[in-house]
Amino acid sequence: MTDASSKSSGNISSRFARLRAYIDRTVRPLKAKNRSIHISPAVLEAARHHSEDLLQTLHTAAGGLTQTEAEERARTAGPNEVAQQKRQGWIVRLMRIIRNPLVIMLATLSVVSFYTGDARAGAVMAAMVLLSVALRFFQEARADSAAAKLKAMIHVTATVVRDGGAREIPLRDLVPGDVVNLSAGDMIPGDVRVLSAKDLFVSQGSLTGESLPVEKFQDPETQGPESMVEGSPAELKNICFMGTSVQSGTATAVVVATGASTYLGTMAGAIAEDPQPTSFDQGLNRFTWLMIQIMAVMVPLVFFINGFTKHDWKSAFFFAMAVAVGLTPEMLPMIVSVCLSKGALAMSGKKVIVKRLNAIQNFGGMDVLCTDKTGTLTEDRVVLQRHCNVAGRESDEVLLDGYLISYFQTGLKNLLDRAILESPDFHEQALVARYKKLDEIPFDFTRRMMSVLVENPEGQAILLTKGAPEEVFHHCSHFELDGKISPMDPNLIVGLQEEYESLSNDGFRVLAVASKVLSGNQSCSKDDERALMLRGYVAFLDPPKDSAGRAIEALHKLGVGIKILTGDNHLISRKVCKDVGLSADPMLLGADIDRMSDAELAGAANGTVLFARLSPAHKQRVIRVLQSMGHVVGFMGDGINDAPALRAADIGISVDTATDIAKESADLILLEKDLMVLEGGVIEGRKVFANILKYIRMGASSNFGNMFSVLGASAFLPFIPMAPIQVLTNNLLYDFSQVPIPIDAVDEEQVARPRPWDIGEITRFILYIGPISSIFDYTTFFVMLWVFDCWDPARASVFQTGWFIESLMTQTLIIHVIRTNRIPFLQSRASLPLTATTVAIMALAVWLPYSPLAHALGLVHLPQMYWPILVLTLLGYLSLTQMIKIWLLRRKWI
Repeated sequence: MTDASSKSSGNISSRFARLRAYIDRTVRPLKAKNRSIHISPAVLEAARHHSEDLLQTLHTAAGGLTQTEAEERARTAGPNEVAQQKRQGWIVRLMRIIRNPLVIMLATLSVVSFYTGDARAGAVMAAMVLLSVALRFFQEARADSAAAKLKAMIHVTATVVRDGGAREIPLRDLVPGDVVNLSAGDMIPGDVRVLSAKDLFVSQGSLTGESLPVEKFQDPETQGPESMVEGSPAELKNICFMGTSVQSGTATAVVVATGASTYLGTMAGAIAEDPQPTSFDQGLNRFTWLMIQIMAVMVPLVFFINGFTKHDWKSAFFFAMAVAVGLTPEMLPMIVSVCLSKGALAMSGKKVIVKRLNAIQNFGGMDVLCTDKTGTLTEDRVVLQRHCNVAGRESDEVLLDGYLISYFQTGLKNLLDRAILESPDFHEQALVARYKKLDEIPFDFTRRMMSVLVENPEGQAILLTKGAPEEVFHHCSHFELDGKISPMDPNLIVGLQEEYESLSNDGFRVLAVASKVLSGNQSCSKDDERALMLRGYVAFLDPPKDSAGRAIEALHKLGVGIKILTGDNHLISRKVCKDVGLSADPMLLGADIDRMSDAELAGAANGTVLFARLSPAHKQRVIRVLQSMGHVVGFMGDGINDAPALRAADIGISVDTATDIAKESADLILLEKDLMVLEGGVIEGRKVFANILKYIRMGASSNFGNMFSVLGASAFLPFIPMAPIQVLTNNLLYDFSQVPIPIDAVDEEQVARPRPWDIGEITRFILYIGPISSIFDYTTFFVMLWVFDCWDPARASVFQTGWFIESLMTQTLIIHVIRTNRIPFLQSRASLPLTATTVAIMALAVWLPYSPLAHALGLVHLPQMYWPILVLTLLGYLSLTQMIKIWLLRRKWI
């Protein structure tokens, strides 16, 4: 680059200083609120410049840059790639997973167990650690390809003007200041400002969700930068954004932003960030820390009490380690993994593919579903919904005129033309063959209408016109109603406009149809588009799905609220919401959200169903505000613009026909874009969480109760209440009895409502249910000491055997009380495998003292009187636990 060019490059910063100051006041504070998606300051400024001034500011010209200048700028701007961040190495990812508190706790106990010679306990916990870490590692490795998908999407070329001539270059070589030529089918190669355009329509559905293409112009924006930031970026009429595509027309544009500076690039940066912990992750971590806190109190107490009372510090240490293992929910990673895997398999049969297993519980816990409108509530296709006269009554004549215009026009047929030609209401195909085309006046964006001249079966030349109603009105001198022709009196025009506005307010895209007889003419010109006769209107809509209303009702019954987050027109969105039974008032627009603080948005969001004209940053912010209020939020989307929201939500849901980046950002993929598919998936997710919660309730409360008993027994017994090998064996057998929990039956009432993590409920369950086992442990202590005279240390093995059997049988049997909230618990039948393991473990407990393993485990034969006392203990334990559970349920504490 020349010195002059270098000097000019330095001047760009000063030219944009005012706008940067504005951005510092607006966009950057928004980023601080997790709104990392924004328009480049240079793009905002470019939208307001006249073409000549903009080219001068960017130090380029209509003939483009020279190759030397482009290469120099490339060294500063970098490659035109939206995802340049370095992908996370496997070591970094592995270390982040290992930092999980449960993993650290299990790994520490495993090392201590190996070091102290307890290889069995060490091996079990090490296996649990490896299983948990490996599963999560491979899940996250798949998610890391999201940014790479963005790169793959833009591996195309662009037509750029270099050295005064057009050439094709790889998209990555484009730099700010390049002048590009655009035509139908081209992908927009960067954030560009239109310099000149002819019939330019750009498809922005990937950014906004709007099915219809939008028109782009070359004129500068007249609004201030504040208004430009408040609105949706896609509303800038002279800016085309990277990732969108040209539907029709041609244009010349100058590149203003490339790579990570583009609007799409900021999205790539947002989804490349580490995802926030989901509701499931947070709940699991809180439970783990709860167990660590209990362990931090119990284990040292057991160690010091036994050390001071027995004066054998080595035995006290081993016993304390056994207690630590007993308190540890070492089966939790395996139970969670098996529950989630079973849920994923069941959900695949319901047309839901699970990409990230942790998402299943979030799916069940979801109480708010945010979704786009297009394709979810609607059929994602434009159809001719109405064809009416000026009074709003259906008219076949208006439909015929509209059909003839779309049929005979030679230009590119857009979505509205195709909707007319494919309308099932039209039955006059044979009549169309009797018409003959004579001439055509193409569409242009100055007139905003087009006309065809046809010869009707009677030989008359008829000029048929369609276009924007407000433009067609100005070209009409008469209107027709019920065969009567009346003049377009100014007072009547108000009524005609009201009918048109009524259709628009109902969410329709409206075109006016007019005609004029040109007897003897074989050609026509724009001058003939005067003194027309207004015939009526054709109105289009993306119709709601037949199943949408039923699906919304079904989700509401499951306790899932629906919110619509769309970039589409608010009038159209309101109409669709009304049609599917959703309340669209009050409604929030993107501009409204920009003016709100997070606290104000939180106050408004709960009572708002429809959020329209949203940018990706708006969607992301709404989701995070809902999460801050304690909601478990799902988001369903399929476009590029939905990727940040999919990542921000507790559960991201996409469809198999979505863009690659949306599918990679999602946690679940639906094989049908239909809310009805979600109903079955939500129920499966709740079953998974119900079974995980069963293990947590049973394991934590039982272990807490047992260790509470250990603490008391250690204080007054002259020997340890249970040998370390017995503690570990008891714990292992109890864990084995819970292995079938992932396939256990779940009561209907347990899946009727969302069940998010409630650590307070779990804590109350542990504190109230856990000590019940201690009550009957102490009654067993009393029996063993006073009935069977086990005070003598020589009879310690009898005491330990009696408590080993009672402890194992009570905590195994109590599974069937805790697994259901039904009263009595016998109303809910456990699955056959869970029943079988319960019977097997209880039978094994009776057999072990008489088995060949008895000596190795330190177990001995028990007196005959022990067994009837044990039966009474079990009955008392079941009865008291059921009573306390009823009390907790009535107080709504569990």
